[in-house]
Amino acid sequence: MLRIEAIPALEDNYIWAIVGDGHCAVVDPGETAPILSWMQRHELQLSAILVTHHHGDHVDGIAGLLDHYPVPVYGPAQETIAHVSQLVDEGDRVAIPAIEAEFDVMSVPGHTRGHIAYHGHGLLFCGDTLFACGCGRLFEGTPAQMHDSLQRLAALPDETQVYCTHEYTLGNIAFALSIEPGNPRLAERDHQAREQRSLGLPTLPSSIALERATNPFLRCHEPAIRQAAERYAQGSLNTPQEVFAVVREMKNHYRQ
Repeated sequence: MLRIEAIPALEDNYIWAIVGDGHCAVVDPGETAPILSWMQRHELQLSAILVTHHHGDHVDGIAGLLDHYPVPVYGPAQETIAHVSQLVDEGDRVAIPAIEAEFDVMSVPGHTRGHIAYHGHGLLFCGDTLFACGCGRLFEGTPAQMHDSLQRLAALPDETQVYCTHEYTLGNIAFALSIEPGNPRLAERDHQAREQRSLGLPTLPSSIALERATNPFLRCHEPAIRQAAERYAQGSLNTPQEVFAVVREMKNHYRQ
């Protein structure tokens, strides 16, 4: 049975540790020291590193980990990342025998051109593509690419646990409430997330079902979201993709 643990890093990152039988794999190691300290406390050995995209806060800890553990490093085939030894892309499968885990690789461009996600065992490690009640900025991809990537993730089973890599949830919920204030699930989520943070707990994992019910970037087909986007754009929007592009722009300029 796999266990997932959050290792806080940098300002608001989570490095996810996938734990099984005395070993672990880590996802998007932006720092080395917190991982080494955490593994020492829990008496675990590192077996693999999984990377979703090339940004420094997701990869800068790789070299330091390899100094201690010469393990396979899996990363996106469409990006150039130092120390990645196993290039993977859509349709590939990553097997980690030491923790008895296998993950399917999904191509989810938008945040970056080559961004990937790992899905398996009811778990989704999605980097900066899908956030709790939000999505990543479009640094390299297009709105159409990101919308398509998010729809692919939204099509995963309801119970899929979503492990993104930043604690952005409260801010994302505030934005979502600003454009869909009549959503009761969103109000409930806001209350729960505030309680979690007041106790010093992560607001993650989320679930695909919860994201579909509350995340405005997955709800661009909903009339309330479209109407809010049209008010901002001061014109008609004819497709969910057009709505998504405007909602992403709204979020870029949103201030609480």
